[in-house]
Amino acid sequence: MTEIENEYDPDSIEQKWRERWQEMGVYQYRDDEERPDYVIDTPPPYPTGNFHIGNSLGWCYMDFAARYHRLCGDDVLFPQGWDCHGLPTEVKVEENHDIHRTDVPREEFRELCIEHTESQIDAMYETMLDLGFSQDWSHEFRTMDPEYWGETQRSFVRMAEEGYVYRDDHPVNWCPRCETAIADAEVETDDRTGTLYYLTFSSASEEQRSSGSRTQSGDSEEQHTSGSRTQSGDSDAIEIATTRPELLAACVGIAVDPDDERYADRIGETFEVPLFEQEVELFADDEVDSTFGTGAVMVCTFGDKQDVTWWAEHDLDLRPVITESGHLAELAGEFEGLGVNEAKEEIAQALAAADVLNDRESIEQSVGICWRCDTPIEILSKDQWFVRVNQEEILETAREIEWIPEHMYARLEEWAEGMDWDWVISRQRVFATPIPAWFCEECGHIHTADEDALPVDPTETDPGHPCPECESTEWVGETDVMDTWMDSSITPLYVTGWPESSFESVQLREQGHDIIRTWAFYTILRTAALEDERPWDRALINGMVFGEDGHKMSKSKGNFVEPKEVISEHSADAFRQAIALGGQPGTDIQFQWKEVTSASRFLTKVWNITKFASNHFDADTPSIQDPAYRDADKWILIRCAEVADRVQEHMDAHRFDAALRELREFIWHDLADDYLELLKGRLYEGRPGERNAARHALYTALSASLRMLSPFAPFLTEEAYQTLPAGAESVHTETWPSLQTFDADAAQRGQLIVDVASAIRGWKSDAGMALNAELDRIELFVDRDGERPAIDTYDLSSAVNAPVYIETGRPNIELVPVGVDPDHSVIGPQFRDRAGAVVSALEATDPAELKAQIETNGEISVDVEDDTVVLDPEAVDILEEQRAASGEEVDVIELDEGTILIYS
Repeated sequence: MTEIENEYDPDSIEQKWRERWQEMGVYQYRDDEERPDYVIDTPPPYPTGNFHIGNSLGWCYMDFAARYHRLCGDDVLFPQGWDCHGLPTEVKVEENHDIHRTDVPREEFRELCIEHTESQIDAMYETMLDLGFSQDWSHEFRTMDPEYWGETQRSFVRMAEEGYVYRDDHPVNWCPRCETAIADAEVETDDRTGTLYYLTFSSASEEQRSSGSRTQSGDSEEQHTSGSRTQSGDSDAIEIATTRPELLAACVGIAVDPDDERYADRIGETFEVPLFEQEVELFADDEVDSTFGTGAVMVCTFGDKQDVTWWAEHDLDLRPVITESGHLAELAGEFEGLGVNEAKEEIAQALAAADVLNDRESIEQSVGICWRCDTPIEILSKDQWFVRVNQEEILETAREIEWIPEHMYARLEEWAEGMDWDWVISRQRVFATPIPAWFCEECGHIHTADEDALPVDPTETDPGHPCPECESTEWVGETDVMDTWMDSSITPLYVTGWPESSFESVQLREQGHDIIRTWAFYTILRTAALEDERPWDRALINGMVFGEDGHKMSKSKGNFVEPKEVISEHSADAFRQAIALGGQPGTDIQFQWKEVTSASRFLTKVWNITKFASNHFDADTPSIQDPAYRDADKWILIRCAEVADRVQEHMDAHRFDAALRELREFIWHDLADDYLELLKGRLYEGRPGERNAARHALYTALSASLRMLSPFAPFLTEEAYQTLPAGAESVHTETWPSLQTFDADAAQRGQLIVDVASAIRGWKSDAGMALNAELDRIELFVDRDGERPAIDTYDLSSAVNAPVYIETGRPNIELVPVGVDPDHSVIGPQFRDRAGAVVSALEATDPAELKAQIETNGEISVDVEDDTVVLDPEAVDILEEQRAASGEEVDVIELDEGTILIYS
């Protein structure tokens, strides 16, 4: 129990506790067999050095869950990993050192990448501590460490043994900028304006050349309207439309819709590719869109995935034209060495010069680009390593997981069902997990490493035994490395001690919806393949964080917010609350500074409540025996128990926004505005037994409130909790509140007292009176039978500064006319110079008589200077007062539970 400072100073509080928690080991996983495990499969972020607000959203969700489950008694493992490997680090190292990765030895370049990554991790680590995240840093892992990537290699070896991993020559997505294969999940689409070129392919069939009479679709006018604009004299030529003339050298066929009548009698004919002169055959396929271009499309190796499908299904030739660096290869002839974009324009010019470019037009298209560098991808046929994608197995496993929100499962299902190819996992880079395989120089046999040799870099060592096929001892190590998702997709296995420990699904995976198709998909695939288990029981999905203007955050738009900026201006606890209140899981949230400001005010309120309460506590407060609770005490404890139950329901459902709103409403209004105001009289002037009951109830409610609030505001609640007597070493090692129960009538009596006190405070405020102004007395009329306990008015009387009497039934209240208020705007125009006399006559008349005239006649008549004048009721307001049966003036407040009479 410590002294509490007068002012809430988040800077000093947060700095103190971020260091002290580490020293105390508050968040360490104990591996306690007596407590249930709660393991979080933490997403290892890429070490960019900037832990941004999007990262913070997911980590806040994880931290809310981790802190809540510790309070519930679970043994929480909240590890922190770092997904270190990858191309962006290589690029950054090349920029920083002004080198290309091939300029230095492989291992030296890898060390430069490690050095850079460690500096980036340090910066993100500091932000995590600033935000109060409660990871167990003794379970930190980095995918670039051999003890981790050795397990990635183990998973590779085991999946290879089970037939999930294989090597094959197959078309793959290829990034010319990164010069590596990439998986489908790493290909994004970019909508842009391109050019559609209309080209003439001349006939190459002997029969066609000799007849010289067949046309594509009738007379020349029909040719033009159907999209045929052949300019050559070859009437047997065919016109195709393409966006990629640079791939003409790779053309191996022409496809048309079998139902397209324009080409019905031409299937099987051959044509000569302009400029490059190879002959290709026209074939029919149902996948051709007859409405695109001319309805005839060239098939290249490879322009897109559809080309790959046609190439395989129709057993076409392979003509590789694009190199790994995105230039044209030898088959391109005079265009060899040109970059793709340069080649597109030069070949188009050559086509025009050859009089076979008939037209060109703009077209909107979706282009596949590399997610790392935005370079348009190519499709190259390469020897690569793949993981077999078993869609049925993946989806069956995914259906065992509880998805929050539920509809996020549909995103994974849509991705899985739309996958055309297996997962290519080999990359032509350096800074990644080595593929543990060698090739026999003599016979080409592929050997994967033995598990007891892991971790291993095959470029530095050999298997240590001869080739089992030919006995040769000459091995060549695989230089390709693994996709970084091969590392991060074993995180639930790694954090639970696999393979030494048998794997059971962990309790939670939290991640963004943008990586469902990668991290979630690959992790489900891998745990199903390796252990025939689901990776997690629940997948909690977060959305994106948008700026205050509702748009994606961008420094150029001026709506970009860094977590450190918010911490500096307000506090980490305020930031965490704003994130929690932003919306429910799965939805994109809008960061709003007003929520941070509101959170700061709430934290100050909690601080002031604690400061007030701690002045009335001593070391014996928690252990007060059999406190004689009054109705107000029972009410706050009942309300606190109800709130604890509801908040727990929300937390179990990961509805952090609803949980925090419920809690803030209780603390601000029930505890502070209502209970403390009722309690002050007893705390300051009550007899010892009365004071003790008030102190004990206040301690119980405040302690419970701080514990429930601690997942959202860990710093303030820790500092406040330390001022309370007889607590645990930390609020974060406490237990979830379990409070004493009382009967329903106690709750009703307490609520009535609260409502009456609140109503009278409101009445005083409206009347311009001080809230502590003394009143003659209060009478409260309620319907209660004599067998129920009497309503306790002790605290109510003190709070409203008046004696309070409880009466039954309905009060006898009479509305008595006491005056008139003539409406001069009505009387003046009607009576002009006699208006003053009319007003005087009204004011001289008994208000009760005027009211009776209105009720009886619907009008008013008064004598004015020996004359009787008649007025409409709108000409005057009858002023009335409420009078009790005693004749005293009273003010009346109607409540649902009864009627309040105020004698002032």
